[in-house]
Amino acid sequence: MYLSHRSDVILSFSNMAAEGSDLEDLSSNGLMEGPSAPEATEAVQPPTEMEEVSEGNGGEEASEAAAATAYNMPLVENEEEEDGELPADFDRLWKLAHDNPQDFSSWTDLLQYSEQESHMTASRRALVAFLARYPLCYGYWKKFADLERRAGYTNKAQEVCVQGLKAIPLSVDLWIHYINLLLGTLNMNLPESSHCIRSAFEEAVAAAGLDFHSDRLWELYIEWEKEQGDMKAATGVYDRILRVPTQLYSSHYEKFKTHLNAHAPKDVLSAEEYEGLLEESKQIHKTEKAELAEGEDELPPGEEKEPTEEEVIPKMRELLLARREKVYQDLEGEVRKRWNFEEAIKRPYFHVKPLDRTQLKAWHSYLDWELTQLGGGDEKEVETEPDTMEGQEEEQKEGSKRSGIIAGGDRRVRILFERCLIACALYEEFWTKYVQYLEPQSLYEARGVFRRACEIHLAHKHTMHLQWATFEERHGDLTEARRVLESLETSIPGLAMVRLRRAGLERRAGRLDESEALLRDAVVQAKETPHLHAFYSIKLARLLLKLCKNPSKARGVLQEALEISPDNGKLHLNLLELEVSGDPRGSPEGVQQCVTRALAAPLSPRTKILFSQRGLQYAEDYGTSVQSVLTVYEEHHFTMF
Repeated sequence: MYLSHRSDVILSFSNMAAEGSDLEDLSSNGLMEGPSAPEATEAVQPPTEMEEVSEGNGGEEASEAAAATAYNMPLVENEEEEDGELPADFDRLWKLAHDNPQDFSSWTDLLQYSEQESHMTASRRALVAFLARYPLCYGYWKKFADLERRAGYTNKAQEVCVQGLKAIPLSVDLWIHYINLLLGTLNMNLPESSHCIRSAFEEAVAAAGLDFHSDRLWELYIEWEKEQGDMKAATGVYDRILRVPTQLYSSHYEKFKTHLNAHAPKDVLSAEEYEGLLEESKQIHKTEKAELAEGEDELPPGEEKEPTEEEVIPKMRELLLARREKVYQDLEGEVRKRWNFEEAIKRPYFHVKPLDRTQLKAWHSYLDWELTQLGGGDEKEVETEPDTMEGQEEEQKEGSKRSGIIAGGDRRVRILFERCLIACALYEEFWTKYVQYLEPQSLYEARGVFRRACEIHLAHKHTMHLQWATFEERHGDLTEARRVLESLETSIPGLAMVRLRRAGLERRAGRLDESEALLRDAVVQAKETPHLHAFYSIKLARLLLKLCKNPSKARGVLQEALEISPDNGKLHLNLLELEVSGDPRGSPEGVQQCVTRALAAPLSPRTKILFSQRGLQYAEDYGTSVQSVLTVYEEHHFTMF
């Protein structure tokens, strides 16, 4: 939605750019190396993988390639020849980072080394690979843009910012960095440049303007409009920010009052508002003058003097501030509701370090509260602070609606979810919560959340991929469900639950042959791992017996598995169940053969006794002669003693 035409704007204004200009950073880098926010004593690690992942990293490379495609930043052609060979330790650090892509420190080591060597190609490659895996680190997008700008590639610097803003559109710091880059490189003597900057500001406030901490972005917009001499536009921006609950709401209002008092109303108000306010002020002026002149002789008709604009300016300012004061009071009520929730969030930015339980609970509470605002506050009980009384909340809510305050609603819920998924990007529970919110509204948007989670932030969290596959199957897109599961199995090979989910998907789709083929393939691949081979063999045998109605094939699968794992009691038990479930008049010796095989296998004495008892019970129930029953009884007695 945002930045949809930003690339075209960049190309349109590329000729205006002052190549290689030294634009100083006007905001901090926000790099991940800096000290993080204070942590509580107990930290909650993001959920880790339950199964072993194979040593090969083909999946990691595929995942990274997919992410890098999303952030389309190709290296400059022939740049290696320009820079010469890569630095001596680059390949070693590059391999370390790619061999263990979830080790954040190995990436920062690679980035720091490339920066120290001042090697353009090395820095580009390191940043592209890093940001494909960690796109929420806005400080590195800024470093990447600065790297391109210092090298004289102004257009590429702008492209880097655009790609970064696609990845993290709520980053106020990155928006400010991007706008400052445009301000420092565009030729502002051209009228088109002002349009480009204003367009960038509008996209910025549309994307991030509802963030509680978006104050710096709004202030930069207002100051830029003032520098352009457009006081009416500045007033318009003030009016918008006074309807958005933000941290510095009070400061904005004080600056707005100063702005109104420093200029004539005609210079800061739209023509429509000015004319209406002027007419109202004149009427009030006439009424007040008439009240003061009571008892005096009235002037003949046509002799009354119309008040001048200068005479009514004080009254106009008074009315103007009174109107805004009402808006401000409603805004203050909305800010007060959110203040304690915002204060509880100590780390609003992304970091690989785990969040403590208090922080996770704070995000859950804030989201639950914002969701209740959609339905009038009665959807779900949420703990709130004592100063937010029910009556006050209802009154403030009605006032906010009248004043046009952007308080509740779908847009605010989505903004809060997106903020949460920056700080809590490594926690599946919040992605799942967002999908559950979006799914009733838009399958396309819910699918987009799954894609972001599984292809970028939680690429190695199999449970999120399984949820995605279930989502697609539930909504009838079996092709996409298959693709998700196949991709997961490629990137994280060896997970039994993934292969079973694939087989189950085909079975539910009525493709028993495909389900059987998947399980047979798993059996073959697991021959070097006896317990896993036995597990898959049992699953395959049950499919063949219960659904394919082929006990002969099922028996063959179990018997082959027993040749590899004769000490596996579950295999013996499943083979026994298969024989018992058959027609006792057909081949009664099959059960006794199964029991005899189990008794001869290296199983525990207790397990052998259980098999012997089961054989005796079967003989008593279905034996065709007393002699056969006695034979089984003697064997059982021998097993017992």
